[in-house]
This record gives sequence, structure tokens and C-alpha cells, in this order.
Amino acid sequence: MQSTMNRTLTVRPRRDPGPPPRTRLNLATFRSMQGPEMSRKMNRLIKMENNAISATESVGRERVSVAAQLSEWGEATEDDTISDISDKLGVLMAEIGDQEDIFAQSLEDYRTALKHIRNMESSVQPSRDQRFRITDEIQRLKYREPTSPKLGTLEQELVRAEATNLVAEAQLTNLTRQKIKESFDIHLAAVIERSEKQTILARHARRLLHFVDDTPIIPGDQRRAYKHADDARNVLDDAENDLRSWVKSVEPIPSSAGNRDVSATNVVRSSAKNARDSLAAGQEEQEADGAGAEGEKEEAQASGAVLAS
Repeated sequence: MQSTMNRTLTVRPRRDPGPPPRTRLNLATFRSMQGPEMSRKMNRLIKMENNAISATESVGRERVSVAAQLSEWGEATEDDTISDISDKLGVLMAEIGDQEDIFAQSLEDYRTALKHIRNMESSVQPSRDQRFRITDEIQRLKYREPTSPKLGTLEQELVRAEATNLVAEAQLTNLTRQKIKESFDIHLAAVIERSEKQTILARHARRLLHFVDDTPIIPGDQRRAYKHADDARNVLDDAENDLRSWVKSVEPIPSSAGNRDVSATNVVRSSAKNARDSLAAGQEEQEADGAGAEGEKEEAQASGAVLAS
């Protein structure tokens, strides 16, 4: 993200007031206390980040206000050196404050990526609850009515529920890994960008201090005339040029997320097939046991008939 010092060479108030400072709408909600259990902690994290972003924006605005006050104070000293240097320092400090606002915008992108994880967690919860519900119902039915014909139906529903949940769980774990990398890549790259740009501005601001002659004078002496107005102006030009020429220095974070859907589908198909095979094998075994018991019963009846004759 390229940024230049899009401002005049002074931060002193103009005749025509500009637009009011941008404020952030931050309504308190009960969202972190609601929603599926799985997504509550991520929801809380997202809410906390929202507060942190608001604080960052507030810091940026306060820094700009401080810079303007510094310039105003310097002008009131009636000292040419202090007046000019304080104004130039105010320009650079205001730009440092603006970097906080740019940083906050990047944090919004980071926060948006986290919301994908929260939304996926919310969508997985119903399939997980359905699987638990059917499992509990099967266990209760086996305890109360072990021969109930509903057991077979419930077991088939459980197979379908497990297959559905496997899809959801696979998508959740894959998307979580993808988005956690993506979100903190955005966040940390923004931290580096802010620090590097603010370092550029701070280094140039320190150059201005060389133009302040702090040699003590005795009462009645006159300060030497200030002769560094052009030099101070060049410092601002250098700072602006350095910001314009700034380029990202972070290495890209590799990602293999492109194969997510295919791998998840393969895992789900295999797991669902194993579950169906296991259920079918259990049903065949039950049928075989039933057939064996029926054969023994018929054989006993035949033997009794022979003895009676």
C-alpha cells in the first residue's frame, strides 16, 4: 500500500475548515454472548479486535491533533527557529498519526478474514449437534427397547449425519488453517509497513533537530538569525520522496489451500463408505443369527413330531 504525505507544508488551521474527522461506529452488542457454542470464542476475538481498531484510529486522530497544537504553540513563541521547526515537526508527526489510520484499515481486512472462521464454525455446529442427538437417541433406545425396529432407521440416519458432519468438519479445519494464515499475514505485514513508514518519518523528523541552535546566551545577547528554513523544507521533501519509494519487504506466505475441496471430498467419501459397509455387515450378521435360530427351532419341532409318532 503506497502512501504519500498528501498535505500542505504546514499543519496550522486554515480559513476554510475541512470535513469533520472520520468517526468509527462501534455499537455495543450481545453478539459474543449468543450464537453456537463453537463460534463464541472466535466471536469474542473479533469483537475485541474491533475495539482495538477503534483505539488505533483514536490514537491516529489524537496524534494529528497533537501535531497541530505543537505547530500552534511554536508560532506563539515568536522565535523564528522554534516557529519553523515546530511547524515542520508537526507536519511529520501528523503523518505518523495518519499511518495509524492506514494501519487500522489493514486490521479491518484481517478482521474480515477471521469472520470466515467464525461463520464456518457456526455452520458446523448444527451437523455436530445432529450427530450427537442421534447417537444419544440410539443409546437410549438400545437400553429401553433393544429390539425396537426404529434402531435400524436411526442407525441409517446416523450414517448420513456422520457423513454430513465429516464434510463440515473437514471444511472447517481446512478453512481455519487457510484463514488463520491469511489473516495474520495481513495483520503482521501491516505492522511491518506501519513501523517502517513511521521509522522513515521519525528519522527525518530527527534531522530537523539539528537546525535548532541551543547554545546558551546571557541576558542582553541576541540569538543568531535562523538560516535553515530551506534546509527544513528539504527535509519534508526527502520524507515525502522516501514514503513514495517505499516498497514491501516481507516475503509472501505460501499456501496450499487450492486443493482444499478435493481432499475434503475424498476423505468424506471414504469415511462414509466405511460407515455404510460397517452398518451393512452388522445387519447381515443379525440376519444370519436370526436365520440360524429359526433353523434350530424347526429342527426341534421335526424331532418332536418323529418321537410322537
